[in-house]
Amino acid sequence: CAHLRLACQTELKPYYSSKLWWCGITLLGLGEVGNFAAYGFAPIALVAPLGCVSVIGSAFISVFFLKKTMRTADILGGTLTVTGTYLLVTFIPNVPQDLTARQVQNYLVSWPFLVYSILEILIFCILLYFYKRKTVKHIVVLLMMVALLASMTVIAVKAVSSMITLSVKGKMQLTYSIFYIMVALMASSCAFQVKFLSQAMHLYEATAVVPINFVFFTTSAIISGVIFYREFQSAAFLSVFMFLFGCLLSFLGVFIIARNKKEEHLQIPFIDCGHIPGHKLTGKIQPDSHSSCYGTLNKEDDSVKSQS
Repeated sequence: CAHLRLACQTELKPYYSSKLWWCGITLLGLGEVGNFAAYGFAPIALVAPLGCVSVIGSAFISVFFLKKTMRTADILGGTLTVTGTYLLVTFIPNVPQDLTARQVQNYLVSWPFLVYSILEILIFCILLYFYKRKTVKHIVVLLMMVALLASMTVIAVKAVSSMITLSVKGKMQLTYSIFYIMVALMASSCAFQVKFLSQAMHLYEATAVVPINFVFFTTSAIISGVIFYREFQSAAFLSVFMFLFGCLLSFLGVFIIARNKKEEHLQIPFIDCGHIPGHKLTGKIQPDSHSSCYGTLNKEDDSVKSQS
């Protein structure tokens, strides 16, 4: 909303001069602090899927602040997501959340997690090879790397949040080295996660990135919670089935909300070719950014390059 307001002004100002922008950043920071704290009080398998609430909130808030039109798909997707959220909260397994530093150490060297870590590293290295050497920048490749990093991020976030919570209650956990190891793991995995997610947002529309990233992130977070923290170890079959059904409804709701939702681009003024010497009024300075020839050489330039 702040960026749209600044773009409509005659005198261009930097976005950080807007009080509305700083208000939005502050609210975003408070929301992430609450999200971080939630991992200390609830299982990963519950906190991660509840990220779909932000998608519903964005759809409805955009109607009031960005003057978007409420679609039937938004209402249907919101209904499915709320239903899925209710099933998630109802059938999540009841496991103890007070994790001490020694418990985290034991989980870190357990065989299931070691095997899971090796598989994750192998898959990530293969994807990174295709990304770097073969320049494969498909949305699935990018968001798969984000999801693999996110699984480590949520493991570290829950460990750090739980140890801080216990320390506040009077059981000091911050003197253990595992706490700082988890902080380093959380910061590094989160930084690389943002790098690849930013790349995906730069190359693809947000309406495609958001639902795919939500599904990949939630799936990897649930798997990491099951393997590292053993959250479904004593859960009944019905609880597991209904929980997975709730996840499916949430995924479907997010996809319906984001489906066929076109992004609106600002009309930025430009210099027409009629005012440039040697160009006609109907000429083009460069091809459309959404066309297949954008950023490529034409045939004439290609032939000149081959001769040189």
